[in-house]
Amino acid sequence: MVERALVAGFDLAGVAPVLAEDDELAVLQSERFLEWASQGFAGEMGWMLRAGEDGVPLRSSLRRAVPWARSVVICALNYNSAHPKSVDPAPEGSGWIARYAWSGCDGAATDYHDTLLGRLSEVESFLHEYLSVEDVGGETPLQTRAYVDTGPVVERWLAQLAGIGWIGKNTCVLNQQQGSYMLLAVVLTSAELAEDAVLLPAADRCGSCTRCIDACPTEALIAPRKMDATRCIAYLTIEKKGDLDAKLMPQMGRQVFGCDICQDVCPWNRRAPIGRAQDMQARGELVNPQLEALAAMDSAEFKRMFRGSPLERTGRRRLQRNVAVAMGNSGDGQHRIRLGVWASGEDEMLRDVAKWALRQLEEAKS
Repeated sequence: MVERALVAGFDLAGVAPVLAEDDELAVLQSERFLEWASQGFAGEMGWMLRAGEDGVPLRSSLRRAVPWARSVVICALNYNSAHPKSVDPAPEGSGWIARYAWSGCDGAATDYHDTLLGRLSEVESFLHEYLSVEDVGGETPLQTRAYVDTGPVVERWLAQLAGIGWIGKNTCVLNQQQGSYMLLAVVLTSAELAEDAVLLPAADRCGSCTRCIDACPTEALIAPRKMDATRCIAYLTIEKKGDLDAKLMPQMGRQVFGCDICQDVCPWNRRAPIGRAQDMQARGELVNPQLEALAAMDSAEFKRMFRGSPLERTGRRRLQRNVAVAMGNSGDGQHRIRLGVWASGEDEMLRDVAKWALRQLEEAKS
């Protein structure tokens, strides 16, 4: 099964069992997730807390969320590129778009959901060809379901259980050879694939290092492997729909969509290989994009540039909000004209952020 996933184009793959609810590891994972959820760390990401009829979040137990599932095929795709990192010296007036959102093919944007689902379909088809009815109980046909960020699945924990990597202190899955620049996808199956399963989690190799925790500008990593998503720059620039916390905006720096800082400072990513998938190659125009160019986009230009990209879901309005924050943090007076236009505009959210940004520039000037 692992070999078939690699043939489909994934860089890593493994198989994890769907543990019974009373299994020690399953109980521990459930308790951790429920504690995290109860502290409000999911913010506006209500989809993460979608509950069953009993009111308990489905992500707290895969066995409860998908009762027929017995095994999970975990696949990982490397999206790293040879371009600079977010912590490297950057051109003046530039912003930062998260590395995973750079992908494109033949000059057009690609959505990693579609990219991974296409590969998953090959794995899923192979399962149906390879496994007979007898392999899944003798009566019920094989059931499968493929997910890329859309199911009630805690992919990172399953990846660790399958031996793909360990969960680093920055909450990302780390692999000794691949680093952490990986996108995860899963196929749930009703078949027992015990012969392929790794029943013990991958070893933790973070050691005493705390570079990711120390580097997080908004202190979202409140403890090793514990994130307050409401403080994470990726959450603020992608998931947060309304006004931003004025106390956090100065720490958001030049990030306009996502954040790679906790990965870019990780020693395990120093030698991370470059991704080989052709449909995940970086579009150069998205690397260190000029803030003014992003700000000047009208609706048609935004659609042309980002149709099929993860940025499409965030939308032009929120991207402009993020650009205004980055302009305010830049200390560059050239942005006053654009911010002045937004500060006198009709969009209340953008107007308020632009006024804040203008005040930041004034303070930087004095």
